[in-house]
Amino acid sequence: MLPKAKDEWTVEEAAHLVRRAGFGASPQDIREIHELGREKAVESLLFPDEPLDAFELPSWMDPGRLAEQMREQMAANRSMRDSERSMSREDAAEARQKKLRERQRESRQRIVEGSQWWFDRMMTTRAPLREKMVLFWHDHFATSAQKVKNPALMLKQNDLFRAHAFGNFKHLTQQVLKDPAMMLYLDVQTSKKGKPNENFAREVMELFTLGEGNYTEQDVKEAARAFTGYTVNRLNGNVGHAGFQWDGGRKTVLGQTGRFDGEDVIDVLFEQSAAAEYLPSKLWAFFVEDEPPAVIVKDLARTFREGGFEIEPVLREIFLSRAFYDSTVIRNQIKSPVQFLIQMCKELEVDGLPRGYALTSQEQLGQTLFRPPNVAGWDWGRAWISTNTLLTRYNIAGAVTKGAQPAQGTEEDGGSMMMGMANAGGRGAMLERMVQRSMSQWEGPDYEKLVPRSLREDPEAVVDSLIERLFQADPGPKQRAAFVDYAKAKKGVVFTNHEVAELCHLMMSTPHYQLT
Repeated sequence: MLPKAKDEWTVEEAAHLVRRAGFGASPQDIREIHELGREKAVESLLFPDEPLDAFELPSWMDPGRLAEQMREQMAANRSMRDSERSMSREDAAEARQKKLRERQRESRQRIVEGSQWWFDRMMTTRAPLREKMVLFWHDHFATSAQKVKNPALMLKQNDLFRAHAFGNFKHLTQQVLKDPAMMLYLDVQTSKKGKPNENFAREVMELFTLGEGNYTEQDVKEAARAFTGYTVNRLNGNVGHAGFQWDGGRKTVLGQTGRFDGEDVIDVLFEQSAAAEYLPSKLWAFFVEDEPPAVIVKDLARTFREGGFEIEPVLREIFLSRAFYDSTVIRNQIKSPVQFLIQMCKELEVDGLPRGYALTSQEQLGQTLFRPPNVAGWDWGRAWISTNTLLTRYNIAGAVTKGAQPAQGTEEDGGSMMMGMANAGGRGAMLERMVQRSMSQWEGPDYEKLVPRSLREDPEAVVDSLIERLFQADPGPKQRAAFVDYAKAKKGVVFTNHEVAELCHLMMSTPHYQLT
């Protein structure tokens, strides 16, 4: 068991918890969390009062509608085959390509809607740790819509991660084996007796449960034989197991021998000592610091193993530990793009971003929901920051803080919304038009609420109020002095909303703001 933090805690520590175990919060929400006390605050995160089905899925996710679409697609396929009999080879090929393009266009539109749905949910949920864990699982069991090409299956997988967010890791891994999106992504359905596909067998050991160096190539080959025979219907996502395509012979995996199927192999994996250490080390890296100390991994592994691979006790131990609140940990993690966007909105108390802007921003910053770069997921930490992405963060911060307000006589500010959209990532003219339209209507934060007029006579009071909101801690005397000098230089007869927006933009355009 990790040494626990003291019962007493500071507002700064409460802010740290809501940033790392969620996506940040307004000053008022942070104060309310602080008033709960450390332990009750952690319990409120682990046991949220928000039901799993609190957010209505996109209409096309309705089971009846999906079933009807499947029937229509099957009928269209039959009709196409009948029509092709009277066509030339060239005309038939062109007709098939036209139908394929129509389906691809619909699929792209739906994954955009699905991505927006999840982003909005992360933004407004009363269960922030649960959604943060869904993001963790999406990276851990990385699956991309670019290959799966079925938005409904991606959202069903997203729902699977939500249902098992704090649950049993072994059980979740068994479920992922038979998850249709994962099966299509790692070609599980192509693995047949005599021709096993090694993709899932390799990744379930290397990336999902054990880590590199804890298995051999022979273990992968033997396990791949066990993962044969699983089938998935691309249209409806139904998963089965075809006995005649399964290699029922004896296999030896990690020293154990039997007529294993895929579920048996996963059972074997969780009997390895590495299985108790691998996931806790990833959780520590995700929530705390990039390099987990060996002694911490050992303690968390004991909790994980003795708890039967339940996630909840491990998370509780992390968030109540003294190490989690260490000064070297607080404000020392680079925000992921999704964290950057949502935390910024929460601190500015806006309900969301202009329609489509979240997606184009994710693309520019390098973390697009439902599109991890490969099966290993995203590279975190310093990989989020480059010269280009840092400049893009500054531009996006300007777009969000200033909105479509008048440019105060300058070209620079008037173009700030469009700066954040440049090179939106090739999602098509329709998305670009949607973003431009929503940007033109974006009013930005309510600065009358964020910085009341009663504060605006004193530039230092304005700065301190925004420091509490955006940093939740003292950024240091030199940085504060720079903010105060800027505020004094900008202040005219009245400190206007435009000038408050510019001050927010300056604060967000600092290296310190990129840390959480």
